[in-house]
Amino acid sequence: MAGADPRDLLLRCALSNAVKHGGVPQAGAVIGMVMGANPELRSRAKEVSALAKDVISEVAALSPEDRRRKLSEIAPEMLAALSEKHEHKKVLPELEDAGKGVVMRFAPNPSGPLHIGHARAAALNDAYVKMYGGRYILRIEDTDPKRVDPEAYDTVAGDIRWLGLGITETVYQSDRLTLYYDLCRQLIEKGGAYVCTCDNERFKELKMARQACPCRDQPVEQNLALWEKMLAHGFREGEVTVRIKTDLLHPDPAMRDFPAFRVLDSPPHPRKPGAFVYPLMNFSVVADDHLLGVTHVIRGKDHIANTRRQRYIYDHFGWKVPVYRHYGRMGIEGVVLSTSQMRLGIKEGTYSGWDDIRLGTLRALARRGILPEAVKNAMLAIGIGETDISFSWDNLYAENKKIVDPVANRYFFVPDPMTATIHGAHPVVSRLLLHPADEKRGVRTLAFSGNVLLPAAELADRTRTLIRLKDLFNVAIEHDHGRPHIAFAGDSLADARAAKAPIIQWLPAGAEVPCTLRTPEGDLAGVCEAGVQQELSKVVQFERVGFAKIDAVTDDGIIAYFTHK
Repeated sequence: MAGADPRDLLLRCALSNAVKHGGVPQAGAVIGMVMGANPELRSRAKEVSALAKDVISEVAALSPEDRRRKLSEIAPEMLAALSEKHEHKKVLPELEDAGKGVVMRFAPNPSGPLHIGHARAAALNDAYVKMYGGRYILRIEDTDPKRVDPEAYDTVAGDIRWLGLGITETVYQSDRLTLYYDLCRQLIEKGGAYVCTCDNERFKELKMARQACPCRDQPVEQNLALWEKMLAHGFREGEVTVRIKTDLLHPDPAMRDFPAFRVLDSPPHPRKPGAFVYPLMNFSVVADDHLLGVTHVIRGKDHIANTRRQRYIYDHFGWKVPVYRHYGRMGIEGVVLSTSQMRLGIKEGTYSGWDDIRLGTLRALARRGILPEAVKNAMLAIGIGETDISFSWDNLYAENKKIVDPVANRYFFVPDPMTATIHGAHPVVSRLLLHPADEKRGVRTLAFSGNVLLPAAELADRTRTLIRLKDLFNVAIEHDHGRPHIAFAGDSLADARAAKAPIIQWLPAGAEVPCTLRTPEGDLAGVCEAGVQQELSKVVQFERVGFAKIDAVTDDGIIAYFTHK
């Protein structure tokens, strides 16, 4: 960069700093980067410092996506260095046998919308595909019609789009039934599977006794005939099962001749209403991982037993086994994640829908103003360690704050407002920055003329004698006769700080807009600045309250959803 224009150097470094840390670039760090790489500019330090102020304001006004895009345009090598060092290798351990690229998959069931628990596998696989290059398959595992919600096909697709995964192709297992049937026939011919017509309870007794059922030693021809009978709907539900031959002496009974296919008479499959023979998960997963060329599988420790079962199928076919990585369980508290509980709650009116902010769905997070990049960053920070952990909501909020803080305009929200007259104060217009780090974004004006709206809770503390109205002046409070008497007490912020007076939000009486702030704990009624009406679908910061996403603007007022502090 030596010899380049100082402003261009500052812009590159400011963008790099902002992308690296997910926030407003720091002047000292930016100037240090420029001076360190270009010592000839040290004699022009004052000029560089003056330029830095304008450049940092320019970068602060950009969205995180625009910063990354602009850095890619003017300094792609700096973005590549950040991606290499900070996004992947510093967070995620390397995968073995990945030098030539990877093929990975995210495989949800269409039983309901995706939730925060799904995001871990989705984000980790996505990061590894970006890290090594390759394909990322979205595989909809819908071969159990009892677990399929027809509406979930669209909701899952929408959740995937919101999360911003780099999906290269999408497959539906229900479209691949004939492939599974053909492979089952081949496996029977190889002697690796058989058709079992034993009563389920009797088979379980034999399995626990480490004994073969009578069907296990049937000739291949007989098994093939029974398989064709299955496909012709010659058996009803519960009468027949295709089983994989394993080790009957295996210490884990669940490994002994586990099921691969079954007949389900109802409910009809929403995409394949004529189907009735379905593969179970362990068979369809192996079939698709092989046929689709999946090279690496990242999933939770709860699938370790399935990995062991699936190796039997790989061995029977002589197929190469993918590289498996199993991460520890992630406990998530504070929200409802069970699809059945959510569906029941919606039906009974407990929840307003899949995006009710008391739920843990991605839709609920989006409605609150949690951004997909924050979700992915939080999951990458957790990584693929085998240790069980508890998910930290605070970590997610911290990741989200890095993104929204530089772009969220500031406003006042006054909960449970109380009208108060400020005695002895002259009319004044307060001009407040929309964003404290970006003067170019403009100001908002609040015209004080005598009466203000204050949070009732702030006036309920009878021990308080001095309060600072933010960006306005100090007021003294007396509680002699029930209702507080409030009087002008000077402009000095230093006096307020010396007295440890709380600094509170306020609004001119008559200039407010009704606003309801919805939180997981319940609604908070209040009022806010009129300018909030221009922030529909955006995240703002209600000063002293927290970040909030503006969900609706109507003639009756504003509905906002609390995001986090």
